[in-house]
Amino acid sequence: MSTEQRSRAPMVETGARNREPEPRVAAVRRSVLVVEDEEDLARVIRRHIEDIGCQVRIARSGESALEAIARDPYDLVLLDVMLPGIDGLEVCRRLRARHPYLPVVMLTARSSEIDKVLGLETGADDYLTKPFGVQELLARIKAIFRRMDSLAAQHTAPDRIIQAAGCLRINPATREVFLRDHAITLTHREFDLLRHFAENPGRVYTRAQLLDAVWGYSHEGYEHAVNCHINRLRAKIEPDPRAPRLLLTAWGVGYRFTTESIDPA
Repeated sequence: MSTEQRSRAPMVETGARNREPEPRVAAVRRSVLVVEDEEDLARVIRRHIEDIGCQVRIARSGESALEAIARDPYDLVLLDVMLPGIDGLEVCRRLRARHPYLPVVMLTARSSEIDKVLGLETGADDYLTKPFGVQELLARIKAIFRRMDSLAAQHTAPDRIIQAAGCLRINPATREVFLRDHAITLTHREFDLLRHFAENPGRVYTRAQLLDAVWGYSHEGYEHAVNCHINRLRAKIEPDPRAPRLLLTAWGVGYRFTTESIDPA
């Protein structure tokens, strides 16, 4: 083994090779796009995601990822930050402009807080820092798909418009949000977060509780995801995000949604 090979730490911790087969995520065959320029890593990720019943395609550059998504529908994108040509952050920005509800999970070898925050602020739903464990990767994917299945089931139920704070109208069936008469475009995760708060006004949630309820899992150290999505949501629904009136901070605990009727003007 060369010095260069020894210096390259594995990006995925696969565990024992004689592991039990992963349970399938659903009867529906999900389609996942893995955007990763490291061929060996992309192949490992692909194999494990296929083990849970998904169809997987690989793109090895930002340009090819955008072309793939323009050509075919996907249920989830695993997007590496460091890509040749257009990097993952710019790919995410462009995806959000065209496909606001497509779940995006960023994969990054960078471990600093600012890099994680940048990924979330461009519109990513979640992130994983390399090296990551296979079980954690699959848990994130299955959590996203469980929420997608739950949302699909809600489409068969009678529509129930959520009126919140006297100024917000939330339609779970169409995933539309209106602030007074103005449509607000939210990402997949932002919508789920807003809906959860609006259905439980006044209740204080810790970041860990929000991860469980909205993301579908809770891992220590991933509170950044909650903070960033709260900030993005405030920027879209608050008259002044610096002095929020709808989505409030419970200092030292977490966040809560107002029980008052608010005039956003």
